[in-house]
Amino acid sequence: MHSQASCIFCQIVAGQSPCFQVHEDAETLVFMDLFPVARGHTLVIPKPHAENIFETDAEMLASVARSVKRVAEAIRSVIAPEGLGVFQLNGAAAGQTVFHHHTHLIPRWGGDALVLHSRVRGDDAELADVAAQLARALR
Repeated sequence: MHSQASCIFCQIVAGQSPCFQVHEDAETLVFMDLFPVARGHTLVIPKPHAENIFETDAEMLASVARSVKRVAEAIRSVIAPEGLGVFQLNGAAAGQTVFHHHTHLIPRWGGDALVLHSRVRGDDAELADVAAQLARALR
């Protein structure tokens, strides 16, 4: 598995940085966004380092898509949003801020402004609680 020492997501995969983990399988890791736009804002990443969609091979994209689908169903069950934004950004010009391929799952309600990143750190207790609820829903 290729990684980059300076990549925070690679550090999370390696267990060197903490996260509020929701799910893990052989190819992907799912955890709460530390700066959530909405309650339940979750990230799905491939474990091997790839900066963006262009560097991620098709088989890994399929693994990410499978995890995204499973987590989307768990978010619908646990959070019950009116909608769900699924976003994947490639390059700084597109809004990518962490340069390890990842997909945002953001619960949405009518009237929400389209925001992909928050500047406000989430509450650790709430992030842990939502992560645990989503993890239970995925079992």
